[in-house]
Amino acid sequence: MLLFLSVPQPRPPGARTRAGAARVARWRRQRLRLQQLRRLRGLLRGLRGRPGAGSRRRGRMALCGQAAGAASLPSELIVHIFSFLPAPDRLRASASCSHWRECLFYPALWPQLRICLRVSPTEQPRLEFLMRKCGWFVRELRVEFAAENYLSGGGGPGDGGGADTGTGGEEVEALQLSARWLEVLRTYLELVLCVLVSIRNNRNLQKFSLFGDISVLQQQGSLSNTYLSKVDPDGKKIKQIQQLFEEILSNSRQLKWLSCGFMLELVTPTSLSSLNSIANTMEHLSLLDNNIPGNSTLITTVELERFMNLRSLALDFCDFTAEMARVLTDSNHVPLQRLSLLVHSVSVMHKSLDNMPNDEHWKALSRKSTSLRVYIMAFDIKSEDMLKILKPSIPLERIHFDSYITCVSGAIVDLISRQYDKFLTHFILMNDVIDTSGFPDLSDNRNEDPLVLLAWRCTKLSLLAIHGYTVWAHNLIAIARLRGSDLKVLEVTEESIDFDQGELADQDVDPVHNLIEQVSLGLGQPWHAVMDIESLSVFTEPNRHFYREMQSFSEDI
Repeated sequence: MLLFLSVPQPRPPGARTRAGAARVARWRRQRLRLQQLRRLRGLLRGLRGRPGAGSRRRGRMALCGQAAGAASLPSELIVHIFSFLPAPDRLRASASCSHWRECLFYPALWPQLRICLRVSPTEQPRLEFLMRKCGWFVRELRVEFAAENYLSGGGGPGDGGGADTGTGGEEVEALQLSARWLEVLRTYLELVLCVLVSIRNNRNLQKFSLFGDISVLQQQGSLSNTYLSKVDPDGKKIKQIQQLFEEILSNSRQLKWLSCGFMLELVTPTSLSSLNSIANTMEHLSLLDNNIPGNSTLITTVELERFMNLRSLALDFCDFTAEMARVLTDSNHVPLQRLSLLVHSVSVMHKSLDNMPNDEHWKALSRKSTSLRVYIMAFDIKSEDMLKILKPSIPLERIHFDSYITCVSGAIVDLISRQYDKFLTHFILMNDVIDTSGFPDLSDNRNEDPLVLLAWRCTKLSLLAIHGYTVWAHNLIAIARLRGSDLKVLEVTEESIDFDQGELADQDVDPVHNLIEQVSLGLGQPWHAVMDIESLSVFTEPNRHFYREMQSFSEDI
């Protein structure tokens, strides 16, 4: 007679409680993962040769056996091993043999692809290889085109070392810069074509994001159509790019996320008509391009009605009208949760602010979605225009000012701190001035500094970045003490900080050391001023910074 005794199995923590169901599932997943890792370690130990001490011949034979064993593994097992490794380790492991390299670009290993490219001919072969391998199956594709620094100024190594002077030298420099611009635009078009051609038949694409840095494509703030006409005289490449983009949109049956920022001649007012079949399932849409001429827009109110499932939206502020706000409050639309708006002086110059939403529209949007949050970036906007834009009922969570000519006033900062004290978490104030000896002082003729009031009123403030405005040392200490450890990021450039005469006159205390010590104590973490402004991407590449922040802001739902 056999007697079967059941051995009690270890019960996962929280198994008897309904609240512990999630913990049980997590515990089981961790246990399964641990078992897989143990099996993987055993497999790798079995492949590893163990030559005996003092026997070189046996060592060589073991290594040969190891290589042969690795090469004979089935593809499924190699892919499984790759799945445990980060991307750099996968590349190193694939160097072992051709069989492993063949498994490197298995679709399951590359669900997303994020590429940042310099607009340079040397990038094209690499891009072609990567897109040829992954373009047909990748689910999430993000491509950014980065600026070449040498285009921002005049001379380079080939400028003749400054031998030419006067009008002749200026003409030579202009010709050299023109030649470089032509090369950049020509390369840019080729890179964009490479990306679009490789994904035209991708049926798995779910997220598609393209960013083209306008500092590459613009000169002195306006697009040089002269250069573009020389590179593409008949407009054939531009037309091909636009047709490919529309073909991709029409072929994509799973696309949920579409984001295009500052892409030269890519999106047209008719592009979104290609999304007719999936418009009602799109969850994110961002179309940012301040170069659209006249009163034309990339999306109309009628088109927006088709996007009933949008949870996040990013547009030029002048394109976001009162009618669009009304459409988003309709009952057949899901509540919008993230709205990013770009206010650019170029758009304000050519388009009217008369059609923007009023305070009642913002109230209706907030009632429709209590979790709605807004992100605004303002490029060189006058104070009177900002006063029109900043309606009291906007649930403003982030605001970024970037100025070249028009400075932000203390009244605007004070208004923001009073109206958005319940929502504001990010406040960025950048002023790209040439003369660093005379930064504007926001606290001028005021009893209280507007930045200190901002820190006092906005209790959710977690990021504050300032350059090009005078920040007094004692006010900076007050800001750190008011927000404490909740202020995760405090970035103030060294040249923006000023000291009272009394602080400078005290011979017993080093004012700079005292500032660093007091701010660090207030924040509860080590702090120092930003010494090199070029290290701040928010200053050197404001468009790219806004685009990336908009992406993360929209994903944080």
